[in-house]
Formats: sequence, C-alpha cells, structure tokens
Amino acid sequence: MKIKNRSKPLPLRKLDVIIPRLSSQFPRFTEIKEDAKRQGRGYSGEMKVDYYLESLASRYTLLDDVYLHINGKNFQIDSLVVANHAIFIVDAKHYMGTITFDPILKQLIRNDGNIESGFEYPITQVENQKFHLHNWLLKHKLAHIPIYYFIAVADPSTIIKVDGNREEISKVVAHASRVPGMIMEKDQELAQAGKAKIQDYKVGKMILRECGVYDMNIMKQYGITCGELLPGVFCPECGMRGMKRIHGGWICKNCRQKSHNAHLKDIYGYVLLNGSITNTECMWFLGLTSRSTATRILQKSDLIYLKKYKYWVKNPKTC
Repeated sequence: MKIKNRSKPLPLRKLDVIIPRLSSQFPRFTEIKEDAKRQGRGYSGEMKVDYYLESLASRYTLLDDVYLHINGKNFQIDSLVVANHAIFIVDAKHYMGTITFDPILKQLIRNDGNIESGFEYPITQVENQKFHLHNWLLKHKLAHIPIYYFIAVADPSTIIKVDGNREEISKVVAHASRVPGMIMEKDQELAQAGKAKIQDYKVGKMILRECGVYDMNIMKQYGITCGELLPGVFCPECGMRGMKRIHGGWICKNCRQKSHNAHLKDIYGYVLLNGSITNTECMWFLGLTSRSTATRILQKSDLIYLKKYKYWVKNPKTC
C-alpha cells in the first residue's frame, strides 16, 4: 500500500510564484530560473520513477519523499519501499545523455552531447541516506531491519556507463523500469535465507508519523525583498499581470477576460512566500485602492485571521 504520495516540493512551488513577479533585471534572475529548471527536472524524474515503483504497492508499503530528523540533522529520501524482509531506499536520478560512474574517484560524469559535467557521486549520496536511516531505526528500536538501496535512472534513453567494475555498479544502478524487479528479487533472496519477516505496514506508519516537509526561505536564499516583487493579479486566461478590479471581480486589460476569483492564486502565493499577509500588503499586492475591498477579499479567501498580530495566515485545510 502506498501511504505517502509525492507532491511538488515547497521550494519549487515558491520559485513558480516568484519568477513571474521578478524583473528580468533582478541581479540573480537567471540563476533563479536555472535553479527552478533544475528542481523541476528532478521532480519530473522522481515522478517517472514513482510510476514504476507503484507496481509494488500491492505487495509492500511505499512512501514518497521521506524527510526525517536524527541526531540534529535532517535527511531526505526520494522513495522508500518497506518490503517483507528489508527496507529499500530508491534514489531517483534524471540525467539526459550519457552518464559515467567512476567508482575509483567516486564521481559521476555526464555528457549531454555538448558539455561534460561532474556531479556528486550518487552511490555516496545514497550510502549517507542509508547511514542516517539506520540511526533513525536504531533510535526506534528497529535496527534489526536490513537496509538496501538502488539508484533509479529515470529516463530510459539515458546511457549508463561504468569506468571500473560494471558488475558491482549494476547491482545498485539501473533504469527505473528494472528497479521493482530488483527489489522483489532481493526480498525473495532474504526470505529464502530465512530472514525474519517484518511488519511492513506498521513500520511504514511509524516512519510516516515522523515525516516532515522540506522547506526553505526562498526570499532570503536569493536576497529578494517584498518590494522587489511585481504586484498585480494575473489573468487566468492569457497570463498577463495587472487585472483591474471591477464590481464583484476582475477584468483583464489585455484579453478582456472576466474572473470572480483570479486573486486567490496570487494571495495564496504571497502567503506561501511570506507566511502571512496584512490588509495593507493585500491592497498593494493586488493593486487595490480600497482597504474595505481588501478586507472583504481576505475574509472570503479561506485564510485565517490572527487578531493578535493583525495578519492572515493559510488555512491548512483549504490552502
């Protein structure tokens, strides 16, 4: 059973909000767009790997995007499969072109046809994840559960090469479509060796209860102030910023499209970035001239008003 599904990472969602609201003249604009592209590619790869791993849901307990805390450190695992006799870490990699594993120098080299680039060695990354997960299991008196890992290459067209022992690398690195079979094969091997069966659902639920959500302050990360965000409501039809407020709604100056609630996405985006919104901020951000209109919009937005602080925050049930 799959007990934790993947959702778009919060940092990527924040970048999606920020990019259309920054001037192209912002000093780090190009860097921000490249980071969003890279994170989006990683998320896409994880989703591709999920497609294959979901075939195991009828046999084992699956969790996507596991984020745990142990010994003062947070660690993240793309996918976790709690099988009958072991836990399997699956780390998704979405590289295009040709990738070469160098087990001697512990590096990964990618050649996309134009440029050769070096990356952190994926096996070292996943071994660190295994180390932290073992410590987490130890703390919860589950250290007897074996942990194995696989690196799933998301795109089937990616060419995998090895500069060294190909057989050893092939035991843990494969295209995503092969990974479910490798997990079942290993679990069956453990069963035949007489390893104790674990309560996969119970262990999975224990992990789920302590899962957090990875987040970061994107505004601080890139040195962006609220005043550098371009205000205005985006048209849901043509994407132009700066819809005009009319009675009971909005109208786009570009395509003349009308909308009653075009502002909601913008308000939620502001709160996602800043954690809260005041009436004054709402007026500025939506381009309103009336404080009472801003108050009325916020009251109908499903946000929660904290009277003590005089600002609005998201309602976790609706936003």
